[in-house]
Amino acid sequence: MRRTRLAGALTAVLALALVATGCGGATADGSGNGSGGKPSGTSVPAAARDRVEPLADPVAPRLPVTVPSADGRRVAVTSADRIVPLSGSLNEIVFTLGLGPKVVARDITATFEQAAKLPVVTRAHDVSAESVLSLRPTVVLAESTTGPAEAVAQIRDAGIPLVVVKPAKTLADVRTRIDAVAAALGVPDSGAALGKRTQDRIDAVRKGIPAREEKPRVAFLYVRGSAAVYLLGGAESGASSLLEAAGAVDAGKESGLVKDFTPITSEALAKAAPDAILVMSKGLASVGGVDGLAEIPGVAETPAGADRRVVTVDDGVLLNYGPRTDQVLKSLVDQLYGAGK
Repeated sequence: MRRTRLAGALTAVLALALVATGCGGATADGSGNGSGGKPSGTSVPAAARDRVEPLADPVAPRLPVTVPSADGRRVAVTSADRIVPLSGSLNEIVFTLGLGPKVVARDITATFEQAAKLPVVTRAHDVSAESVLSLRPTVVLAESTTGPAEAVAQIRDAGIPLVVVKPAKTLADVRTRIDAVAAALGVPDSGAALGKRTQDRIDAVRKGIPAREEKPRVAFLYVRGSAAVYLLGGAESGASSLLEAAGAVDAGKESGLVKDFTPITSEALAKAAPDAILVMSKGLASVGGVDGLAEIPGVAETPAGADRRVVTVDDGVLLNYGPRTDQVLKSLVDQLYGAGK
């Protein structure tokens, strides 16, 4: 229960930061050292960050269906004509399945181009039930951490089918998550096709990772300067699977941090001793780029801080574990190894 609350709180902080900085895809201009195989600090290319790639041959939903919901219910879905996904990750999956024209709302973290003009009805952990219901949805997709509970109950009490999808924490969750959304919307064949496409692309990236005797140690820092939030990721942060797939060591996890996040301290960073730091692009911007990041107590004393080795990925895709995860993984690989590949 504590982990769920912390994950929800973290998502809420991210959503508030997006409100403060706007929903666009701008990133910080704070590049690190890109030579000699060191992380370059560059972020995901704009084309990969700002657009999703729908399936070439989407199929029409076959409904009605009754599907299991992650909260233990079984939900009957009779129409996918007006879909409301209550997280950026779910928005991304629905659009990539080819059902974007049927989506009528978005979460504030759904910043990709195709969804940008949709009305915002939820800010991650702050759902507006009234806004959702005003759009007359025929099906609502939620996360296990979607809230508040009262808003979720209000949507259900109005008779709207609401399917809860389990959160994703690892690469192994990608296909399961896509399949769950596709099943709820009556397009299981599209789900299978998208799952295979995504896995094939992830596998292709992993094949290109250079073999190294000594793996780079990477610490995931979640920072929001405007909110004075400075956290070091541990085993449950969601970044471990990506870092390990990229041939790196999650320095926070390896140093013994078993929680999702812990406040940054000089002692914790010294124990993690990262060779590189992974940070979300808007988080880096919020502290003033690499220079500002180095001013956080303990950062400059790490090998990563001393050498200004910073890897950035856009906030909207880093931990989504969805159809664009291959792009995230490729960006990590490119930045971690650079010319050293």
